[in-house]
Amino acid sequence: MSYRNKTYIAFASEDISYYRLMEAWRENENIDFDFFDAHDLYVSRDTSKPETIKSNLRERMKNAKQFILLGSADAKKKGGDGTSFLAYEVETMVSLGLPVVVANLDGDRTVDRSFIPKPLLDADYYTMSVSFQPKIIKYALDNYASEFANSDKTGPYYYKSSVYEDLGL
Repeated sequence: MSYRNKTYIAFASEDISYYRLMEAWRENENIDFDFFDAHDLYVSRDTSKPETIKSNLRERMKNAKQFILLGSADAKKKGGDGTSFLAYEVETMVSLGLPVVVANLDGDRTVDRSFIPKPLLDADYYTMSVSFQPKIIKYALDNYASEFANSDKTGPYYYKSSVYEDLGL
């Protein structure tokens, strides 16, 4: 299953609590959600130089098989500002050509272009937008991510409401 490969989760620093929630989902035996976190590799200290941090981020991302971008207004802003670490992560996502699941932190189940960083939109990069819920994120990692490499689709996509209904959401 795709979600058992290393998963890189990118987010704006303002959204770190949602990343921590995903870690809690993974640890909760009552929630069917698991991922091998690429952030566990090549740890940087807060006092590291920006070049060192970027190098470590790239190494983490090179070890990932898929990405989750926590979609928010802050993620869009920082992911497209060209200077933040998130902007570097988004640029690297595109250059590595790996699947990106955009988990909309506001619960939106459709494509929310106000949450997707401009570089992904400008590249017409094939992404899958889902709501921030463990079942649908897991579904996207198991399905969209595994089909990504063989797809000729471009741009942002989302799942129809029937997929959510089938998952009991």
